[in-house]
Amino acid sequence: MCLYYIQTVALIRTLAIKPDILLLDEPMSALDYQSRLAISDDIYKIIKNEGKTAIMVTHDIAEAISMSDKIVVLTKRPAKVKKIYDIKLSDKSTPINNRKCKEFSKYYDTIWRDLDVHI
Repeated sequence: MCLYYIQTVALIRTLAIKPDILLLDEPMSALDYQSRLAISDDIYKIIKNEGKTAIMVTHDIAEAISMSDKIVVLTKRPAKVKKIYDIKLSDKSTPINNRKCKEFSKYYDTIWRDLDVHI
């Protein structure tokens, strides 16, 4: 749980300098699953309350869908834009609740297919 507070403080410290855009590179990757969910709600609320634009890099499809208005899927290296999704969830609120929206699984399945991951 300590990393949860460190990540939150880091975001608040970044916002103190009043940036126009936040660049978040895997901001929750070091956290356990429950902490990731909790901090995703906190980060989402802080960004919305501050009226900021954030660009977040993540490899977690569910995290991207639940937190984003738009998702850009990149190809393998050298990276090029493969597809852009406008995320429209019917009952959009917080990331935890967004995972319950009826459209969530459709976005997840479609984006998964676009990643060309062969298992």
